[in-house]
Amino acid sequence: MSWLTELLQRPSIAWWDVLDIAIVSVLVYELLLLIRGTRAVQMALSGGFLIGLFFVSQWLQLETVNWVIRNLAGYVVFAIIVLFQADIRRALAHFGRAPFFRYFERAQSADETIEEIVVTASNLAARRTGAIIVIERQIGLRNYIEGGIPLDAMVTYDLMASIFQPGSPLHDGAAIVQRDRVAAAACFLPLSVNPRLGRELGTRHRAALGLTEENDAVAIVVSEETGSISLVRDGHLQRGISPEALRTELRSLLGRRRRAQVSRAEPRSSLA
Repeated sequence: MSWLTELLQRPSIAWWDVLDIAIVSVLVYELLLLIRGTRAVQMALSGGFLIGLFFVSQWLQLETVNWVIRNLAGYVVFAIIVLFQADIRRALAHFGRAPFFRYFERAQSADETIEEIVVTASNLAARRTGAIIVIERQIGLRNYIEGGIPLDAMVTYDLMASIFQPGSPLHDGAAIVQRDRVAAAACFLPLSVNPRLGRELGTRHRAALGLTEENDAVAIVVSEETGSISLVRDGHLQRGISPEALRTELRSLLGRRRRAQVSRAEPRSSLA
């Protein structure tokens, strides 16, 4: 019973011990998510077997087995680096996309996203291809995203052009952008019931107005009939906007969104 007495006499756990355990738990969890479904799972099982065999050899005093495992350990590390270099790069890229690191890249990614959207709208307008692109701001658009086709892909001109290609299954409906990713396409939006709207407005313009009347999202509409670009926000339609003006407006609106996010985070940091 001496081991039980020693266990009961251990010092109390401090808050930094809990923090230490929590950090290690998160790292192990993220590592398991990364290797799930890859060949690294078999490697991890083999490594666990060798570690268990190492302790068993110490306990049973199997000197030869223990010596072999100890001398092979250094070579195994180099073998893992060579064989799993692609998985290691993927893991490092995954950690680089963590929220802590994305905070420093938010402004740059927002500018790139805006540029891709402006280029998309300009080229679609030149070809008179109808489109509606919705950018989420403070109020979430989860209900509309779940009703569409989930994509979760980076915002690029090639992707957006493929979505709104005439005849594409994703052509009808809106593409919803969250931060720097296209969350979903073929999303159906509520139509505006404002009786003062002109009859010349099509379904896309009415859908953009109906959505922005309910929340603070921003919608870009490309008219299939005229090839003009419209910017819709707060239930107001700005028609015939140029690509330069669209770029300026989006930078102002999305910059305001980032400032609002920072201002909401400041009271929490001051209380901490």
